[in-house]
Amino acid sequence: MNKSSGRKGLFLVTTGAIFWGISGTVSQKLFQQTAVDIQWLVTTRLLVAGMLLLSVQWLAKDRSQIVVVWKNKKTAFQLIAFGLLGMLAVQYTYMASIKYGNAAVATLLQYLAPVMIIIYLILRKQMVFTRKDLLTVFLALTGCFFLLTNGSVSQLSVPAVAVFWGVLSGGALAFYTLYAGPLLKQYDSLVIVGWAMIIGGLGLSVIHPPWQIDFKSLTPEAYVYLVFVILFGTMIAFWFYIESLQSLSPKETSLLGSLEPLAAVLTTVFWLKEPFGFFQWLGTACIIGLIVVLALKKNSSSK
Repeated sequence: MNKSSGRKGLFLVTTGAIFWGISGTVSQKLFQQTAVDIQWLVTTRLLVAGMLLLSVQWLAKDRSQIVVVWKNKKTAFQLIAFGLLGMLAVQYTYMASIKYGNAAVATLLQYLAPVMIIIYLILRKQMVFTRKDLLTVFLALTGCFFLLTNGSVSQLSVPAVAVFWGVLSGGALAFYTLYAGPLLKQYDSLVIVGWAMIIGGLGLSVIHPPWQIDFKSLTPEAYVYLVFVILFGTMIAFWFYIESLQSLSPKETSLLGSLEPLAAVLTTVFWLKEPFGFFQWLGTACIIGLIVVLALKKNSSSK
């Protein structure tokens, strides 16, 4: 790998992770200041970002895959299931956790997904419990305890409903990660994720069509936030992350991906002025440490 491609990969993964993290905070700002609700935002975000990702595939990669993926009945069924139970579930539960709590806590709770995957694989006897697994579980439980209680066992630092949706978001992301594997081995990631977004968006459109909103009530500031969430926080963030894998190792990409929860926490605290106590910062450090441990483990096991 030459220096120029390395710098390009570093720029792509760093930018993508930061966009992901900030988009959660921007979504929280939308919920606080406008009449935009969760269902409309998730529907619109998925449909537009999905179409943009497929457009990138059409223009820059193997465009035939966009149609070929539907010619196999088994693959088509898996893609529909992935779009509804994976993509839509992840997006909706994450946004609901932001709506009822804040972007920092929602993002950090979503990062419980790797621990849920470890527990699932151990129960299925597909992996052996190691000392590093024990460390990751400890970091996850300790981090969540401090994050959600701020050191006080008598009360939660965020509403219980936000915790509920945040934990569901972690579970949905765990399913998303495990279920996507076989599909991503057969087709380009932009094809799978682009179609999954469109399927998820169409599924939620039955409940809340994207055109059912009073666009006149939205301020110019709200439109800027919407563009950022859809374009930068969804489409570009994913695209940059995938492209970074062409010039960086999985270890480097995973480690730099930990900038996502850090960006969410920093923008929530300093931009939205959300209160964040000492023990919540300690919990944040534990969960970011968890991500680093998992990334290092993934790299060592791949050698």
